[in-house]
Amino acid sequence: MSTKVILRADIKGLGKRGDIVEVKDGYGRNFLLPRGLAITATPGAVGQATAMRRSRDLKDAQDREAAQEIARTLVARTIVLVAKAGSEGRLFGSITHGDIVDAIAAQTGVELDRRQVKADPIKTLGSHSVAIKLHADVEFPVSLEINAK
Repeated sequence: MSTKVILRADIKGLGKRGDIVEVKDGYGRNFLLPRGLAITATPGAVGQATAMRRSRDLKDAQDREAAQEIARTLVARTIVLVAKAGSEGRLFGSITHGDIVDAIAAQTGVELDRRQVKADPIKTLGSHSVAIKLHADVEFPVSLEINAK
């Protein structure tokens, strides 16, 4: 047996806010509805779901456009970081996601979250490229130059 519900929040593996989904009776009755994550899909609520999806799509388009603007700013720049290194070009420690985000903020004024950096810690001097993912549709490379102190 299954029940149709309208999601009031994004739920990983099930759907996004405003989606009408079919779930098992117990999952809907015992988990989604009591926690306010969904409402029963009545004819009146379906119209409400359409409005939820429309506002979600509008917000998503605005977020994507803002992410693309940041991407255009950062792709054109080379971010310079300075770290202690040995004679063979290996760093003492490594350049972490937090270091990269701090350097981007200091040099460009763009505030990012360290979880948006998709790369392994950097352990050598020289030029590197790291991927930044700001939105589901916006992922771009940022050029880094690691110099010795």
